[in-house]
Amino acid sequence: MKKIALITGATSGIGAACARKFAGAGYDLIITARRSEQLTMMANELTQGFGVQVLPCCFDVRDREAVKRAVDSIPASWRDIDVLINNAGLALGLEPEYAGDFTDWETMIDTNVKGLLYMTRLIVPGMVERMKGHVINIGSVAGDAAYAGGAVYCATKAAVKILSDGLRIDLSHTPVRVTTLKPGLVETNFSNVRFHGDTERAAKVYQGIQPLSGDDIADVALYAASAPAHVQIAEVLILATHQASGSVICRS
Repeated sequence: MKKIALITGATSGIGAACARKFAGAGYDLIITARRSEQLTMMANELTQGFGVQVLPCCFDVRDREAVKRAVDSIPASWRDIDVLINNAGLALGLEPEYAGDFTDWETMIDTNVKGLLYMTRLIVPGMVERMKGHVINIGSVAGDAAYAGGAVYCATKAAVKILSDGLRIDLSHTPVRVTTLKPGLVETNFSNVRFHGDTERAAKVYQGIQPLSGDDIADVALYAASAPAHVQIAEVLILATHQASGSVICRS
């Protein structure tokens, strides 16, 4: 029987890796992103490469009304969503908290926290009604402790952990599972976005260490989704071998 996974932020990084990994496992996919051209390209790649059905939905998770319109427009044949992967998220800036940019703060909070809440509120009731489903939230090692210049981003990822824990408690009377994945250093376009397109500065983040890849995180996501129904992988911290915490990295 076909399963359906909905993945936010599915056109790059961990989201794209999850889309490919779940498509390879036979899931049909609802993929979301803000950029329609890249979303179409990703949908075509998945359809042609894996032979699965793909429903692209273009919207910004920060826009609650747009999220609701998109979810309401999902055809009936696609509504039985088995896995929701709340992946859309970003970091912006690395300034001290007292010198941070208001717009960067609002974008991080609106995307990483409120966007996750909007998707959860609109998708999970269907899982509860069907008594079947799994929510996988992409958090971060940054949610475990603050580091210099990252206070607001760290706070948003701490919120992801607490919101996931709270959702797991609220769903404990149902078979619906909740997993938080907390990656460490993953080489994607994350740092390029954080530094507003400064590619040279972004590249330095990954120098002297073999970082994780999006595929590494997608492997864990699929493992959690594939566990027997009585097994709930509640939380996984995934670090590069030479990374000990959000701020301790041994570089060669």
